[in-house]
Amino acid sequence: MFYAFAQLNLLFNYIKAQKLVDNDALLDLSNPDEVPYVTIQLPVFNEAYVMDRLLDNIILLEYPREKLEIQVLDDSTDETVTSTAAHVKRLAANGLDIVHITRTDRSGYKAGALKEGLEIAKGDLIAIFDADFLPEADWLQKTIPHFKDPEIGVVQTRWAHLNRDYSILTQIQAFALDAHFTLEQVGRNSKGHFINFNGTAGVWRKETIYDAGNWEGDTLTEDLDLSYRAQLKNWKFKYLEHVTTPAELPIIISAARSQQFRWNKGGAENFRKMFRRVLSSDMSFKSKLHGILHLLNSTMFLNVLIVGVLSIPMLYIKNEYGHLREYFIVMSFFVISTIIFFFCYWYMYKKTYGGGFKNFISYIGMFFTFFSIAMGFSFHNSIAVLEGHAGKRSEFVRTPKFNLKAVGGNWKANKYLRKKISPHVIIEGLLMLYFAFGMYSAFVVGDQGGDFGLFPFHLMLFIGFGFVFIRSITEKQ
Repeated sequence: MFYAFAQLNLLFNYIKAQKLVDNDALLDLSNPDEVPYVTIQLPVFNEAYVMDRLLDNIILLEYPREKLEIQVLDDSTDETVTSTAAHVKRLAANGLDIVHITRTDRSGYKAGALKEGLEIAKGDLIAIFDADFLPEADWLQKTIPHFKDPEIGVVQTRWAHLNRDYSILTQIQAFALDAHFTLEQVGRNSKGHFINFNGTAGVWRKETIYDAGNWEGDTLTEDLDLSYRAQLKNWKFKYLEHVTTPAELPIIISAARSQQFRWNKGGAENFRKMFRRVLSSDMSFKSKLHGILHLLNSTMFLNVLIVGVLSIPMLYIKNEYGHLREYFIVMSFFVISTIIFFFCYWYMYKKTYGGGFKNFISYIGMFFTFFSIAMGFSFHNSIAVLEGHAGKRSEFVRTPKFNLKAVGGNWKANKYLRKKISPHVIIEGLLMLYFAFGMYSAFVVGDQGGDFGLFPFHLMLFIGFGFVFIRSITEKQ
């Protein structure tokens, strides 16, 4: 409930921010004396399908070559080490300042690779791109000028999606990410609340990284960790909604599961790590509240799962003991929260697709689908959250990338896919049946011909867990 009202507050912030004029002082990149040295870091691990595409795209970035360095931070353990080395060698032979950096172990995972590359980076500014991100040629021209302000430590851009309409799965991921990169990032940043560098498609000031304590590999979301440590040191973050960086969304459920697990466990780990630091900081109460809710974002899945599982026994108790019915008013909180989310996300949706009756009808279907599938991930993500809060460490598992244009849409040929079904899938199948029973219960409880108050909730949970379960077993990952 608190989270829903926080989202509503962010929407109001977002609407106000649209009326503001950005008067930031900018570096004049036409003046050689104002052009900062930039190092581009490309942290990669076993990226056979997208590595060539990444390098071919990065070299198109428009920036003075004498002020640009590219680091390929390659932790790969397969044949891509050799092919990437050959590609880098060809680019270097053409006069590009590019280096291929490998490690004998993956200590610290992505954070460790970034940290080691930073030690020898020539740039005062560090741009970072994951392997599936394809910045446009003028990307540096749009981002680097904002570092005129010496207090700005990070410039983050908005993610766009190369394969938004590939499937229902990619559409609902794009839907969720669009809300984050508009409503949440702008809503927080415009009022000076903490935001996060999103791990890619952004630029760091090297001084900021060092001042904040450098990259640390003790959480699965090293980007969120360093972001909070930097802002606690009073560095400013600049979010550029109008600058987009296209990337590939996971197209199969197993890839989405691994990404969701990492993001949600990392969020809980960072809450554990940063909670006291945020509370003891000198920021305003409102900024502290938004910061804590931001760090608790992934824990919402645990709340959804608990409420969902308890809702069926509560349905029977409510109808068996009439004198207790007034205590079940708490169930209405789900309805209120859903209405708030519906309102907030509609505003974001129409910015992408436009308003009008036809788009509103499409939005209703998309919102219902998104909400259902998000709840279907609640068990899987709750395990991640509980592990994060408990301090259980785990490996950084990369999300498989596909580059469908190159492989002709034959994603099953991807050699990085996991062949085993997660044991969580069996429980998700049982939860699908459990919420089918919840829908059946609506017709038989009580003596007044049933109770359908929770039927929509159970229907969405049934659809969500059904989608996750069926997709997981039919893809046979």
